[in-house]
Amino acid sequence: MRLLLIEDDPVLGSGLRDFLRAEGHAVTWAQRLSESNAPLVEAFDAYLVDWSLPDGSGLDWLVRRRSKGDRTAALMLTARDLLADRITGLDAGADDYLVKPFAPEELSARMRAVMRRRAGVADAGLRCGDVLIDLGARSVRVSEQLVELTAREWAVLEALALRPGRIVSKDELEQLALGGAGEVASNALEVHVSSLRRKLGRDLVQTVRGLGYRLMQDGGA
Repeated sequence: MRLLLIEDDPVLGSGLRDFLRAEGHAVTWAQRLSESNAPLVEAFDAYLVDWSLPDGSGLDWLVRRRSKGDRTAALMLTARDLLADRITGLDAGADDYLVKPFAPEELSARMRAVMRRRAGVADAGLRCGDVLIDLGARSVRVSEQLVELTAREWAVLEALALRPGRIVSKDELEQLALGGAGEVASNALEVHVSSLRRKLGRDLVQTVRGLGYRLMQDGGA
């Protein structure tokens, strides 16, 4: 997943960044709200936002994002542990709320759970015909046989799997999975999509001409 982490504590921020990157996620880390504005021209799967930041409130930042129609998944990270604070955070538009200190493993698990709920997936497995995509284990099987994917191939597949039935434009998919068109070769996305079709079946990733790509629906629809 492509994540925006807004956390001013250098130890916690760097630790979460390194942990999440080791899990295979692309992480942009901002230590100030002012640093988070430029990356928002990009597409992200989720925001991980500290409530209290040196230049403002992360919660107010999220409220502004929601008021502009931004529906990106968001998890609040805060030392505020009162019930009233948790209710305020969730009512303001956060999908989940973690009280510091917390283990990085819990953050990762909660993040996966939020993304599954948003994708309408009851558990970690998403089935498309004879292809089973395990979002928790970050693995994929065809007819119960494990198929090895490269990190970039998985990133493309995961970005589509988290948006089942939705057409994802080429630009958005490049940003989510490959870091943006400016950072990769012009045909890199097509190369990875072609490789996924070769490994997982030619109908799994469908091209919607002029619009983008989408994942085949369960049953091949």
